[in-house]
Formats: sequence, structure tokens, C-alpha cells
Amino acid sequence: MIEAIDLQLIVAVQQGLPIASRPYALIAEQLDLDEAEVIERLSKLKQQGLIKRLGVIVKHRRLGYQSNAMVVFNIPDALVKQMGQQISQFQFINLCYQRPRHGEQWPYNLFCMIHGKSREKVLQQLSYLIANCALEDYAHDILFSRRCFKQRGALYFPLTTITA
Repeated sequence: MIEAIDLQLIVAVQQGLPIASRPYALIAEQLDLDEAEVIERLSKLKQQGLIKRLGVIVKHRRLGYQSNAMVVFNIPDALVKQMGQQISQFQFINLCYQRPRHGEQWPYNLFCMIHGKSREKVLQQLSYLIANCALEDYAHDILFSRRCFKQRGALYFPLTTITA
């Protein structure tokens, strides 16, 4: 069973960490804990699988990466894991994951994201990826973003303090 303080800690971090040199110290102060205990509790919650991951959301458009493409491939099921691991090794691949196909209209099962400073650069990187991973024989499509939506992690609890 999860302790009430751990629920409060999840609430405190689910919107993101404070932008500060010591964000865990600020959270600790808010929850009347010490910084080491916050870090230890987050580590324990992650080990237990209650927190999947803590990560950074980079606002890539502000950094000049205006051309963003989701590339989708139709890879044989027996090869999809191996190909996903191979594709994810390229520095310009930001995400790579498997999803189920949806009939003939959407036969793709491997998705990867490329952020680039120009459409031409993204297409160049895709060509390089296809050539170096021997993907020429697999159907694929490239979907460029038209809009940028707010990025954030999932919210599991209301943004109020949980009490036991």
C-alpha cells in the first residue's frame, strides 16, 4: 500500500520539477521532508513501478527545430523489436516505439520521431536511416507536424494535496 506522503510527492512532481538549481529541495520544503528523503522516495516509487520515469520535455521549436516528422514503418512482426533497437541508436531519432496495426488503412507498426531545423534536413536524415538500416523494402510514410501542442506528462491526481 502506498503511503500518503508518497501520493503527495507524486502530486508535487506530476506537473514537472521546479526550475531551480535544487528542485528536490524545494519539493522537500513543500512536503516538510528533507531533500535526500524526496530523492529516496522517488527512487523507491520508480523501483516499485508506481512512477514509470522522470524525464525532461524539451521545447524543441524554441531551439530552432521547426520540422518535426513522425515516420511510420510496416515491419514484419518477427523483426520489429530488432529494427526498433537499431533505429533508436541514431542520434537524430528522438522516439522509437511499436504500436499495433489497424487494418489495411494503417498497416504501420513501428513509429519514430525526427526533429529537424528544416524539412530538407529531416528528409536527408530519413534517407540516411533507410539506407543504413536496410529499410528500403518496408512500406513507410512520413507525417510532418503542422501544429505544436502543449507537451506534458500524464496527470493522475488533482493538483490539490492528497490527505490520508
